[in-house]
Amino acid sequence: MEESTNKKPKIEDFIVPIINTAIKLIIDPLGFFKNMAKSGGFIEPLIFIVAMGLISGILQAILAVLGLARGVAFSMAIASIVIAPVLMAIFGFIATFVLFIIWKIMGSRESFETAFRCYAYVSAIVPINTVISIIPYAGSVLGFVWMTYLIIIASVEVHKIKPLIAWIVFGAICTVLSVSAISSQFIAKKQKSEIQNWQNTYKEELQGVRPEKTGKATEGFLKSLQEGAGKK
Repeated sequence: MEESTNKKPKIEDFIVPIINTAIKLIIDPLGFFKNMAKSGGFIEPLIFIVAMGLISGILQAILAVLGLARGVAFSMAIASIVIAPVLMAIFGFIATFVLFIIWKIMGSRESFETAFRCYAYVSAIVPINTVISIIPYAGSVLGFVWMTYLIIIASVEVHKIKPLIAWIVFGAICTVLSVSAISSQFIAKKQKSEIQNWQNTYKEELQGVRPEKTGKATEGFLKSLQEGAGKK
């Protein structure tokens, strides 16, 4: 009796290539983009993005369980296991569209498919960025800098953009995003502290400490939030 030569695909057949691709991108981004196929369809890079989103969602849930995910509720972190891959796929096309326009302005002659493949494989660092994001302020900046570095390499090796131009354009974008991220975290931390102070004051008023102060505390709290919003 002849043995069947048709082997059923195993889960390892899908996971191993994705992991190997991510490792190659992280270890040797220059060599990766030099040899990256510029065509071949959207399915493979889309699957890669979804996989990175799934891993990122799982890591986010683990960080929430450990109490390390800043400002992320446990229920939201668990939901991110399902939500993150979907958002990663949607955002992947949006981000690619923006990058495609920038690359075209800079002189690239490559297609949207090539641009999508570049961004898709850059997403290999998203799970790592999810972990380092627990570092206040510096975490988000490191993530932006690393992703910018990879996009610059893709710009030079795949889109044949001059290195100096790529560094100036994407370096400026990275600086703006980094400053914005730090400012947002600072404002969020300040408002959280103000909310905590207001809650403590309100509890004291409810316990009978001059009830007329409650109105003043509420007014002061709302005023501080308005001032904080005006500084954004």
